Amino acid sequence: MANNKNGAATGGQVARYVGNQLTGRRDFPDGFVEGAYAQDGRGLCNWDSFVANMPGLSLSLSHIIYMVFYIYIYIYIYIYRHIELLLKLMIPAKITDGTNGSFSIDHYNRFKDDVKMMKKLGIDAYRFSIGWSRILPGGKLSGGVNRDGVKFYNDLIDLLLSEGIEPYVTLFHFDVPLSLEQDYGGFLSEQIIPDFVDYASVCFFEFGDRVKYWFTINESWTFAHHGYVSGGFPPGHGSTTTSVSQLSSSSLTRHRCPVGVDLTCHAGDPTTEPYIVGHNLILAHAAAVDVYRRLYQAVQGGKISIVNMSSWFEPHDPANPEDVAAAARAVDFMWGWFVAPIVTGDYPPTMREYVGDRLPTFSGEQKRLVQGSYDFIGMNYYTTYYATNDPDTTEPPGYAADQQVKFLYDRDGVPIGPQAGSSWLYIVPYGIRNLLTHTKTVYNDPIIYITENGVDEKNERKTLQDALKDDYRIQAHLDHFAQMKLAIDVDGVKLKGYFLWSLFDNYEWAEGYTVRFGMVYVDYVNGFTRYPKNSAIWYMNFLNKNLPVPKREVEEVEEVSSVKRKRSAKA
Repeated sequence: MANNKNGAATGGQVARYVGNQLTGRRDFPDGFVEGAYAQDGRGLCNWDSFVANMPGLSLSLSHIIYMVFYIYIYIYIYIYRHIELLLKLMIPAKITDGTNGSFSIDHYNRFKDDVKMMKKLGIDAYRFSIGWSRILPGGKLSGGVNRDGVKFYNDLIDLLLSEGIEPYVTLFHFDVPLSLEQDYGGFLSEQIIPDFVDYASVCFFEFGDRVKYWFTINESWTFAHHGYVSGGFPPGHGSTTTSVSQLSSSSLTRHRCPVGVDLTCHAGDPTTEPYIVGHNLILAHAAAVDVYRRLYQAVQGGKISIVNMSSWFEPHDPANPEDVAAAARAVDFMWGWFVAPIVTGDYPPTMREYVGDRLPTFSGEQKRLVQGSYDFIGMNYYTTYYATNDPDTTEPPGYAADQQVKFLYDRDGVPIGPQAGSSWLYIVPYGIRNLLTHTKTVYNDPIIYITENGVDEKNERKTLQDALKDDYRIQAHLDHFAQMKLAIDVDGVKLKGYFLWSLFDNYEWAEGYTVRFGMVYVDYVNGFTRYPKNSAIWYMNFLNKNLPVPKREVEEVEEVSSVKRKRSAKA
């Protein structure tokens, strides 16, 4: 674990890279990738069911007739599954603003214009995720390949490459096909591993001649924790206590399923399920990497890895050895949980010690597949917390209690950093350097890409002109860049690229549309129109492409209005 000398004490060094000193891409090594990440819309998956419940069932006759007609046209597998799903989709719940993300930001229909925007901004790499159920609607290869879905991604990849933008593709971003969730419990069952490998193989075959950077799974920790500890993600298993939810992006009131209403939800077992799900995520990743390396990599010439997410943790009392150990333990339980196995072939020793026989074990053959199943490390970083030892935790048995750590946002009443739009997100740039150097030191000095990093603001009522003013986001990115620069120059970290989250305002999972992470404003009310914020213009200049500054549509509208006024005056 990196100590404080890599944190606040580096202020003098950081200052050298801020302002006039850190001016653009040329401050980073040759070949350093700077891109953006956004998600495509989804097919029918676990989220379609999760975002809704069935309170009241007070539907009009027209609603009932509509649903019966819909079922008659689109029925598949079992009719009662769709009846339940359609009823639930009528009344979304569990999401902060009650939305269900049916259109997200309509990237599926707007991708050509979105790629033009990327080109204007000078972005040379774009990370996006493929929807499993868009390629295999039934989740399994035996159910057939959706050629329309394949065509969409082929068109997107070809367009990106024609504009000089390198695609970085994620295969799984939280969206288990609904049929697999219903058939055998999704990632709670090892049955999902061959199904995931089949899906990955279709993607390698269809797109691998042009895609040279693959990520099997995005944020295993988030999927396992939010789905099976805090209950904020589907299938909504786990606990509802305050500290369990502290690391979740959702509030307590949405974590649990309404008793007697949502028939697909149950509490699960937070003492075992997150570890089982995490284990199967790792095995699915390793199996997909094995297939890629055996059948595709030599011919296609690509690279493959996994994206893991972690906060950084500082001891609440640096002079207290127990707090120092607690902070290190927290890093192991979040970052090490999914990084240690692919590097060492096993979980961190601290997890073995504190979880015991509830933590699954890798067989000899599984260890052979898992260890070394990466060509680089994908790292998502957003924030840092203080950690204090908590051996007498009042948490119910499970992942949160196993760590024996309490997480805090402040020390002596002073916040660890400025708070962004989300309650969990405090802006702590030095944490990214500490996590980078920790990974270099503990996990064999790998090549690393920052695959997500960003800050949000609340989606509040503002004029469009005010909504485009996000200078705090510019400063936050500059401060993180400065820490990344120190990690490269001073610590010798092999950091090769950076993807900000996110290019566009987006549907932020359990938070719905209540927060905005994007550098491009999306008008959710008026047709999902895009408007570059100040940060987007800054990022274009930072990339130093010497491109003309793109006019923002709000400015174009003002120009048209001005011309009309002049014509009226002449008349």
